[in-house]
Amino acid sequence: MKNIQSVPFSDDVDLLSYEIFNGLTEEELDSLTQSMSCTLHKRGNILYHEGSRINGAYIVIKGILKIYKTGFDGKEQIIRFAKDGDLIGFRSVVSDELACTTSKVVNDAVLCYLPSEVLTSLIKVNPEFAMSLMKLTCRELGESNKFLTDIAQKTVRERLAEVLLLLMDTFDLDEDSTLQISLTREELANMVGTATESVIRLLSEFKMDKLIELNGRKIKLINIPKLIKIGNVYI
Repeated sequence: MKNIQSVPFSDDVDLLSYEIFNGLTEEELDSLTQSMSCTLHKRGNILYHEGSRINGAYIVIKGILKIYKTGFDGKEQIIRFAKDGDLIGFRSVVSDELACTTSKVVNDAVLCYLPSEVLTSLIKVNPEFAMSLMKLTCRELGESNKFLTDIAQKTVRERLAEVLLLLMDTFDLDEDSTLQISLTREELANMVGTATESVIRLLSEFKMDKLIELNGRKIKLINIPKLIKIGNVYI
């Protein structure tokens, strides 16, 4: 299918512009740049599947990907979104395990593939880079722990408010206070961890309460303080 093809991306990529690589020496940067390959991926492209063997990590140059797990019933549970500057797939490289999630392109993306042997070599010889990866791993683990706590202790209404605020924090708002990411109702439900019908009903309630405005997939946040209160979020 045309929408899941990827094509080579030939523009120059400055790895130093991404924080994760700031601790690399000039020689290490040159080695990494020469070994990586960059491609343009269309919306709908699956980068890797849960349970598959991946032989490298990816740095997101531009675009948005959703990282998710699939339940026994085939339902997706979105763990997070990856955007410009994010490194994905590296945990499977470090742990030498199968991928624990699936990565799918939401908005057309440019991704640079970093071979596992090069990353592993850098981890062994560059303590600063190894520490950066460790901090990134810990941060993602903390986010996963928080998600599990929210699922167990918060209502669906609270979780939806929190997800809208999370999307605001991750992708910002435009000049009209509209989220700069367009998701289907099903994708929102997969983030919240509930049925699509529940999200549709709650969005209508939020609209009636003048917390948000809806225009197709676009969501405008018009009462952020109230959403913070509903979501029991500390900002």
